[in-house]
Amino acid sequence: MDMHTVVVGTSGTTAEDVVAVARQGARVELSAAAVEALAAAREIVDALAAKPEPVYGVSTGFGALASRHIGPDLRARLQRNIVRSHAAGMGPHVEREVVRALMFLRLKTLASGHTGVRPEVAQTVADVLNAGITPVVHEYGSLGCSGDLAPLSHCALTLMGEGEAEGPDGVVRPAGELLAAHGIAPVELREKEGLALLNGTDGMLGMLVMALADLKNLYTGADITAALSLEALLGTDRVLAPELHAIRPHPGQGVSADNMLRVLAGSGLTGHHQDDAPRVQDAYSVRCAPQVNGAGRDTLTHGRLVADRELASAVDNPVVLADGRVESNGNFHGAPVAYVLDFLAIVAADLGSITERRTDRLLDKNRSHGLPPFLADDAGVDSGLMIAQYTQAALVSELKRLAVPASVDSIPSSAMQEDHVSMGWSAARKLRTAVAGLSRIVAVELYAAARAVELRAAEGLTPAPASQAVIGALRAAGVEGPGPDRYLAPDLAAADAFVREGKLVAAAEAVTGPLA
Repeated sequence: MDMHTVVVGTSGTTAEDVVAVARQGARVELSAAAVEALAAAREIVDALAAKPEPVYGVSTGFGALASRHIGPDLRARLQRNIVRSHAAGMGPHVEREVVRALMFLRLKTLASGHTGVRPEVAQTVADVLNAGITPVVHEYGSLGCSGDLAPLSHCALTLMGEGEAEGPDGVVRPAGELLAAHGIAPVELREKEGLALLNGTDGMLGMLVMALADLKNLYTGADITAALSLEALLGTDRVLAPELHAIRPHPGQGVSADNMLRVLAGSGLTGHHQDDAPRVQDAYSVRCAPQVNGAGRDTLTHGRLVADRELASAVDNPVVLADGRVESNGNFHGAPVAYVLDFLAIVAADLGSITERRTDRLLDKNRSHGLPPFLADDAGVDSGLMIAQYTQAALVSELKRLAVPASVDSIPSSAMQEDHVSMGWSAARKLRTAVAGLSRIVAVELYAAARAVELRAAEGLTPAPASQAVIGALRAAGVEGPGPDRYLAPDLAAADAFVREGKLVAAAEAVTGPLA
């Protein structure tokens, strides 16, 4: 566990905080202001609970059962029951980092002082995170409205000492045993607290934040691999000139063009060796890379805007307002997050598509401008990278299927009380799959383009210094260069890790300086 500590206040949680807790095991602390806000909001809830008038979530049932008034003697049972009944997920276990993000973001909203839970409930969430205990959350159970109900319920169940959780050693055990082993007392939920632990967009938001971090790395990596392919295909870098992109001022387009131009600086391959097959223009997959990559970058910018707004939100129903009112609302609806999750899946699919087209061009002797068929050592005896491109094509096809929006769907639930839902959790789950596939697609282009550039270098041409740095780092990572056919799967897996872990970007930046 990382000893870095994230302090959770009443506001100000950042995307970097989410990643630090979810992926790096950062510790969590509640600020004094957060504890004060929690206590003040709880006083309001306690006062309402003492009144005879019914208040939703405090002294009533839930959802379609909200018309029943619940007496004081049954309210603790009511809060336990909502957690137990809503912990109804099915399917594979959700990844540890997703569950940690989910819990941390729920803690962020609790700390805002708008939910009415006691400070000790919020502190227990922090204690569970700090102990490395990860509730077992299942793939299916959220419709993305009334928040990520089933996933959050499984987390709340762990706070109660019930259900199953994964310990810091990765072993799944009864949650009560894990709490006891770490000296954490199970919480006894009181009025509104069960509901407050369940009613949020935290799962879909956590997955959005992590996807944005991954896609930022992949888009920069894709600019680099596009530049390597342009170089290997003896293309022209004149289309990357800043003045050409200034007259179509989409910000991402200019950034991608600049990245590519900086990677290609000093190349002896670009635009000077077309005597055998003169070209007026390069193919779209080469020439239009900044336009496609850049449009995706602009979508990431929009995604970050939505994520930042949601990070600044206190999502619960009902909420405790600053003037003491407790009001029902619909802020738990996941539509804003769901839409951008779907949008990101679309641009990921298109980036994968244009990336695969460049790979195919590198392998086709009729379009590669002098490279051997399939970049094979002895074509016919060797198949080269033929089937690596098949794998890449299969991934692209999968990404196209994953680009079908989830947020346009809705299925009524809770006896038609919840008659329009966002499906944001589903949008987030398929985006995670798409991001993993995109990393592999970029890795295949890197693998092919690096081999092609080396083959050009063997002919006496000089690659750009940044290209040489990338290829050198890739080879140092254990990914072999040109030669006779060999078992490719380990090389492709290593190339994927090289891309996914940011080593591709770091290698290029060692020459170019920071890339956007």
